[in-house]
Amino acid sequence: MEHPLQNESCQLLAANDMQKKFLRTSCILIALYTGAQIFADIGSLKVAFIAGFSVDCGTFIYPFTFTLRDMVHKKLGKSCARTLIIVCAFLNLLMAAFFALVTALPVDPTWTLQAEWAAILGPVWRIVIASICAETVSELIDTEIYHLWVTKVTKKHLWSRVLVSNAVSIPVDSLIFSMIAFVGTMEMSAVISIFWANVIIKGLVTLISIPAIYIGKDSPEMEK
Repeated sequence: MEHPLQNESCQLLAANDMQKKFLRTSCILIALYTGAQIFADIGSLKVAFIAGFSVDCGTFIYPFTFTLRDMVHKKLGKSCARTLIIVCAFLNLLMAAFFALVTALPVDPTWTLQAEWAAILGPVWRIVIASICAETVSELIDTEIYHLWVTKVTKKHLWSRVLVSNAVSIPVDSLIFSMIAFVGTMEMSAVISIFWANVIIKGLVTLISIPAIYIGKDSPEMEK
């Protein structure tokens, strides 16, 4: 017969292991979301021409933030998802301020890339402002739709919560970002092309990343 103290000790060890796993997974999700936000802002400074579309290169990584946000929402709850969105907006703004400061510092005469640095990373302010506006509005919308779908419609069919929330937030995000970042600096046809490329690529990434939402259980916060 197993001793009660031994049984209690095993339960405590199991609970401790679960807590460590939860914290580790949460840290990974937050780090991936934050990194994807910053990489996308820098990538958006390059506009490529692919398959007949003008595409800001941040589009290749930014769409993953929608599913990562959904995973944070599922794992940590609505309040944490909102906090992460706001904190990342601040970090993007801080990144732009840092680049501006570095650009303004006196240049060492032996370093000959100041013009290139300023030409590429100088315009990051407009990209960052566009990104902050787009991501904050669209991902807060995504948060509300995701939460309403889970709490008012169904907790089953996890793929549906991702598709429904992203179907609204992706066009909103793409429209706000394209208008603020590129109107006045490019031909309107190119801006429209960027918008549609954003919607198409983000939609495809959504479909690819849907299986990730099945990782882990819903947070108790989902009921609030």
